[in-house]
Amino acid sequence: MSGRPRLALHWRVLVVFTGAVLVWLFLHHDALLGRDYSRTTHVVRAVLTTALVVPLVVAARRLLDRRPWAGLGLPSLRAGWRRLLLGMACWLVPAAVGFALCLGLGWVEISLRTSPGDAVRVAALLVVLVFLYEALPEELVFRGYLQHSLATRLPAWQAAVGQAALFTAFGFLVGAARSPDRLLLFFVFALLLGGFRAATGDIWAGIGFHVAFQTVAQLFGDVGGVFDVRGADVLGGVAMGAIPFTVGWTVVRHLYRDRLDWRAVGPEAVS
Repeated sequence: MSGRPRLALHWRVLVVFTGAVLVWLFLHHDALLGRDYSRTTHVVRAVLTTALVVPLVVAARRLLDRRPWAGLGLPSLRAGWRRLLLGMACWLVPAAVGFALCLGLGWVEISLRTSPGDAVRVAALLVVLVFLYEALPEELVFRGYLQHSLATRLPAWQAAVGQAALFTAFGFLVGAARSPDRLLLFFVFALLLGGFRAATGDIWAGIGFHVAFQTVAQLFGDVGGVFDVRGADVLGGVAMGAIPFTVGWTVVRHLYRDRLDWRAVGPEAVS
């Protein structure tokens, strides 16, 4: 597989990036599903996103890279479940402290619109939908394929910054990040997850962090529709952003300090 000619790196990056943008644009603007939000369309889009993106990355890896799947940093769940849980804990634990701080200081008020049981059901559904719609496909494309590809030619820190720039451009192109604050969020979030990838060697911790963050953000936002929040900007900026992002990275960097080398250029798997 390694002896066959393949496209230059910049073309492979462009093809996969463009493919990802087209998938999300198609699913966001698909006339068959409509533009209005509903639980049903959310489920359909989530399933279709993973169903389209995973084959896209598999095809790119086999046909463009001429390399095995192993280099993408997505080993089996059996091998990666501890890092998945670590990533979730790195967001959930400090975020819980942030929620308590915001509520205790009176910066935020939260009231439940529906029954506790309904809130739990919505939260459970959102975990699955976030995994399929955002966490798995986005981590596989950006921290899996694109960051790994860049890291075979560039130092780890440049690969992390490069995929973060691509992720921010992706957010702009698909309409998810058009304002300066959203663009900044996309860049910082991608940079953090790129750090997780560089530190741990795979994308499971990033998937866990992504699932936790997006699930709670949607649960307390319009998508969940089960809470009324006064002070949503403070809750998002402090409890969901600054505190868990800072603490999460500090924990991962400490746990993997012996492995993390920002100057290293990663090897490319060839068998």
